[in-house]
Amino acid sequence: MTMQPRWDGLLLGATLATLDADAGYGLVADAALGWKDGVITYAGSRAGLPGEIDGLSDEIIEAEGVVTPGLVDCHTHVVFAGDRAAEFELRLQGASYEQIARAGGGILSTVRAVRAASEDELFRQSEPRIAALLRDGVTSLEIKSGYGLDFDNERKMLRVARALGERFGITVRTTCLAAHALPPEFAGDADGYIDAAIGWLPRLHAEGLVDAVDAFCEGIGFSPAQTRRMFEAARALGLPVKLHADQLSDLGGAALAAESGGLSADHIEFTSEDGVRAMALHGTVAVLLPGAFHVLRETKLPPLDLLRQHRVSMAVATDCNPGTSPLLSLRQAMQLACTHFRLTPEEALRGTTVNAAKALRLADRGVLRAGLRADFALWRIRHPAELCYWLGGALLHASYAGGHRLT
Repeated sequence: MTMQPRWDGLLLGATLATLDADAGYGLVADAALGWKDGVITYAGSRAGLPGEIDGLSDEIIEAEGVVTPGLVDCHTHVVFAGDRAAEFELRLQGASYEQIARAGGGILSTVRAVRAASEDELFRQSEPRIAALLRDGVTSLEIKSGYGLDFDNERKMLRVARALGERFGITVRTTCLAAHALPPEFAGDADGYIDAAIGWLPRLHAEGLVDAVDAFCEGIGFSPAQTRRMFEAARALGLPVKLHADQLSDLGGAALAAESGGLSADHIEFTSEDGVRAMALHGTVAVLLPGAFHVLRETKLPPLDLLRQHRVSMAVATDCNPGTSPLLSLRQAMQLACTHFRLTPEEALRGTTVNAAKALRLADRGVLRAGLRADFALWRIRHPAELCYWLGGALLHASYAGGHRLT
């Protein structure tokens, strides 16, 4: 006789959106979701539960609504100090992103604020932003550095990111984005700065602070050749790479990321078909960032038809940052992706679950399936499409990470 399983928690009655297939929501009505030791042990119909329910679980929850995998925000700059609301006003008055950056604003203004902040102050300012993301269903996220631009301050940002993950009990993937902008002390010497940033990587990696390496490959950022050097240093340490690619022009960034084995190419508004083909060949995820597109009032759409045609996985993220995407809701990013990019609600949900997890190399989540991590969200809705339909509102009833309740 096989002993019946004993769950730490068992959620009954809601509809599951399992996403456990290549297409469709994978809806299961009057469902049951059970978990043990942080892992899903059952995801299916209530009628299919083995044996009697009574006595099998420490916690039995009768619920209504829809359960989805926990949302994964796979591109954020959520650790920073200060804000750039004044630049928002300047853009509305006609100043371009490039004009603001070249005048000493943009990224460098945040660099000054981060350098001036203590580690404790940086944590204090960043903590409410993480809390806001969690209140709208996020259970895992990536946090980039890139506002320090010297060893001590890049390290400070990465340490704060790690501490925030511990504070909230969630998975935080840390990405070293030292190649984000040229700091004033290296003005006119981008190659010298890349040399310095490459020198920091082994020390940051040795402290367990780096899960991946990113760069801003753009005319106002770093060239493809400089980016390639950064990637080669990352790969020598066994670190995966990703790239801010083709946001403002086509420098072949998406293809460079893909050919370097990149987890993702992000933004990609100007990516060519060659870049899309390279992403498809190498399994690189396209991370769409509609928040920046919206705030900057861009008009050049990512090559969505080509991405679909070549079956490139599409993720959606907030790009939460102080300058171009002060967005504190991944669900709102889903709505913007549907409105601006014409994603379907199913594509948007897959983009913030299974495909976002792929972009962070988190193979143990993003789908509701026995054997995967018990990260899930219970929503006050009747159909998953409502996550993209409603503008704002408190739709989240509860969320769990590794079987532990977050909200």
